[in-house]
Amino acid sequence: MARKDITMSPDELRAFLEEGRTLLVASLHRDGRPHLVPMWYVMEDGKVVYRSFTRSQKIVNLRRDPRLSVLVERGEAYAELQGVMIEGRARLIDDPAYVLALYGKMAAKYAMVGPEPKVLSPEELESAFGRYAPKNTAVVVEPVRVTTWDHTKLGGAY
Repeated sequence: MARKDITMSPDELRAFLEEGRTLLVASLHRDGRPHLVPMWYVMEDGKVVYRSFTRSQKIVNLRRDPRLSVLVERGEAYAELQGVMIEGRARLIDDPAYVLALYGKMAAKYAMVGPEPKVLSPEELESAFGRYAPKNTAVVVEPVRVTTWDHTKLGGAY
């Protein structure tokens, strides 16, 4: 089988990223070594978006050099492996209102407030995350190249 046979369609790609849970983010240290960390994320207008403390190493790295790679993958056995790797540039957003809204989207996807994901009212959002938003930076991943694979399309052969 050729690479094109295991490539995700645009609809499959969109669904895969919407359903994904953990984003692996690689930025570059000053000396070129990779800095690799797991992050929670959401999708906004077809782009991966996450947040981190403004003084975190990943944000410091991205301010200096906005190149990054991100990966979402799943599967245990070879025939189950699926993934999306995005090579791109980070667009950093330091607006506390934007970051607070991002916290809200993340709380609706992940159990950030209590044992289950929850859609927060504006008051709940402010109470839970209002003090953190000014200390965080949002990262929008602007894709340069996207690579996908879906080994479930192999039909057990490889």
